[in-house]
Amino acid sequence: MRKIATITGLFGIFALITGNTMISGILAPQPDSSILSQTALSSYNTTADTIVRQNDSFNADDFAELPEYCGQASVIVNNNIPYFTAQERAAWTAGTEVYSEMDDLGRCGTAYACIGLETMPGANETRGSIGMVKPSGWQTVKYPELIDDLYLYNRCHLIGWQLGNENANEKNLITGTRYLNVTGMLPYENTVADYVRSTGNHVLYRVTPYFVGKELVARGVLMEAESIEDTRISFCVWCYNVQPGIMIDYAAGGSAADPNAAAQLPAPTTTPTTASQVTTPSQSSVSARTECTYILNTNTKRIHLPTCSSVNEMKPSNRQEFSGDVTGLLEQGYKACGRCHPF
Repeated sequence: MRKIATITGLFGIFALITGNTMISGILAPQPDSSILSQTALSSYNTTADTIVRQNDSFNADDFAELPEYCGQASVIVNNNIPYFTAQERAAWTAGTEVYSEMDDLGRCGTAYACIGLETMPGANETRGSIGMVKPSGWQTVKYPELIDDLYLYNRCHLIGWQLGNENANEKNLITGTRYLNVTGMLPYENTVADYVRSTGNHVLYRVTPYFVGKELVARGVLMEAESIEDTRISFCVWCYNVQPGIMIDYAAGGSAADPNAAAQLPAPTTTPTTASQVTTPSQSSVSARTECTYILNTNTKRIHLPTCSSVNEMKPSNRQEFSGDVTGLLEQGYKACGRCHPF
């Protein structure tokens, strides 16, 4: 059985990967969103046996440069280019997984892996129980009138189970909203998993949770991935740990329904959302979002993110850029794209 390991040596200089091709269907945010500085997050410890980035390399200044959540579960960081160093690229070893030691508040740090068939669960393996793990800030709370799956929080894997085959590893589980877990992180995880299964290749993969001060619930996670044998996978994105319609106390994990949004959100469906489904909030949950830019298909009446792969397939005559409150569009019969899930 694969063991969690640290990298113990360099295995030759691997060619620097510079491609930045997005895989079709990935949840890609607006390219013109505010991004982190080019030098931010670059303070890695690059020795081979301590390849995990330290928590304080993503600092308050970097966090302050992120755009406010505006209906998109994730936004591009650093022009979508991962912060892997030449040393890190050269040090990859198939099957490597490294999880940071938890801090004195019981919070997780960066998780790093070289994702391959070696790290992923086998075809006949099933996910084990993780219910005994209580990540920092964990609270069991339901919002049946606001969340289809009822529960606000998930035990959110940094390295997803389908990629790392880790179950109740407390160093790999944070308190994350259902929205972060399913709408934010899952599309990226699926893309990496599909790529590895179809090619047998490897992907350098790193997820870093960011906590403000001594808060117990992360404000979000930075996800980085880069394929090794080719340039087909390359992304660097921030996923927000938020839940539409709910206010979160990140200090301790408390929460409350937003009185300005609760009455407008849809009633829950009778079928709970599964991990393979990405849900889209209804018209009312986006009524206050006035600064986002979308691409409309006036023929199919679908609303897309600007970098959705469907946009490239759209006839120019059917394409229209839109910025502002989408409520009016929804009233006109427009619907959110099922591929990029813009809100």
